[in-house]
Amino acid sequence: MDYQTITCTEAGGIGIVTLNRPEVMNALNSAMRVEIRTAFEALAQSARVIVLTGAGRAFCSGQDLASVGDLAGLDFEGVLRDEYEPMLAAITGCPVPTLAAVNGAAAGAGANLALGCDVVIASESAVFLQAFTRIGLMPDAGGTHWLPRQVGFARAMGAMLFAEGVPARKAADWGMIWEAAPEAEFEAVWRARAAQLASGPGVAYRGIKQALRAASDLTLDEQLALEARLQGECGRTGDFLEGVAAFLKKRSPQFKGR
Repeated sequence: MDYQTITCTEAGGIGIVTLNRPEVMNALNSAMRVEIRTAFEALAQSARVIVLTGAGRAFCSGQDLASVGDLAGLDFEGVLRDEYEPMLAAITGCPVPTLAAVNGAAAGAGANLALGCDVVIASESAVFLQAFTRIGLMPDAGGTHWLPRQVGFARAMGAMLFAEGVPARKAADWGMIWEAAPEAEFEAVWRARAAQLASGPGVAYRGIKQALRAASDLTLDEQLALEARLQGECGRTGDFLEGVAAFLKKRSPQFKGR
């Protein structure tokens, strides 16, 4: 596909989707939302991990308000339902691990776009901002789902009510993200993490994603049943046999992702 608002590459099992509107801090317009969804759906067929990052000095500044036109007539509910929800579903429902490499500011829907990925690694210069109340709105794009689960009710409520930025190091301390890396090392860190995931046991990763995303909605008995079913699938893979063989022979496993 000839993308206009993003770039999409794949090599060595690593798919990279780069938000590519640096002149507006990678603000999300209608075309970008469609292209993100399309890229994730396409890469999920072949890549073993998908990285989402931004071009320039920002990760994503959120909704591109300048592209809307008549703000008074904007159908927020329709846009969220028809454009944001399919985009987010392509990310959260992706069968392979997803990694947000947050290179700079992640604000509004941009922050929640990152938090919807399985793992978030941020540059120490990055900041996460639930900016919605600054313009009279409430958080959307999954923010009210992800943030309280990641940092707890009190911190999520404060971050959303006060609309104060959370620096990457604090975000890591809070459990909002996995890791904050020094700016000079940031790209090397996320590329190494992506390579690690790309060489790992893909069926096990898929099971982890499915089990963790279901956990908050299931009873203990239901979760145990889900674990048993998914572990049964893992136990029938060549990666399981390879992992055991490597363990017994004290060597590194060579997983095939199946």
